[in-house]
Amino acid sequence: MIAVIQSDPEVPAGTCAEHLESEKIPFRIFQAWEVERVPPPLEFRAALVLGGVMGVHDTARHPFLLEVKRFIRDAVDAGVPFLGICLGGQLLADVLGAPVTPGANGERGTLPVVLTPAGESDPLFAGISREFSTFQWHNDTFAIPRGGVLLASSPACPNQAFRVGKAAYGLQFHPEVTAAIVGAWAGWDGEDARAADRFIAEFEAGAVSYRDASRRLFANFLRIAGAV
Repeated sequence: MIAVIQSDPEVPAGTCAEHLESEKIPFRIFQAWEVERVPPPLEFRAALVLGGVMGVHDTARHPFLLEVKRFIRDAVDAGVPFLGICLGGQLLADVLGAPVTPGANGERGTLPVVLTPAGESDPLFAGISREFSTFQWHNDTFAIPRGGVLLASSPACPNQAFRVGKAAYGLQFHPEVTAAIVGAWAGWDGEDARAADRFIAEFEAGAVSYRDASRRLFANFLRIAGAV
């Protein structure tokens, strides 16, 4: 069983859930704002934490983030394979003591990311080209935790992916979105809404390479977790 923790009702599992379903891998989505406590990480083969509009420091407004942080800390301590996407990656960095900076290195849209030499040899990115297409939708950014390994960068946001230990990964980019999710996010505020058609068109133009890289990344993570 794979645990998928969702922190925002408007940031769903997208193609991640589709991939798990197609591979017939059991998973359970925990809507963190509704559950009092997620079962211990050791009850799962792997854990994935999705993104959200809130920041890692917004625990007064979103107290459930404290439970998500506890779950992440326990997963890392127990060696349970972990993948954090956007907010999920920022939460991983935060619980490991690395700064997460609001309003820094923000990006919007379909943009390339480049693997570092360490990223090129990391099993999470096996079969993915050195430069590949991602979807970005973030304002904040994380520093790399002590002992962590930088795996990917982009010109606007140097810290795009990292690994801590053997199997705890944080991503700044989104490998799980669809055109429908892109369109929904673009409608969140006026400035983005005015550019919604461009965001969708650019995403659809690069959809083939984006989907290929995303499928490979999810498949690689499941191999790391021993789920396939």
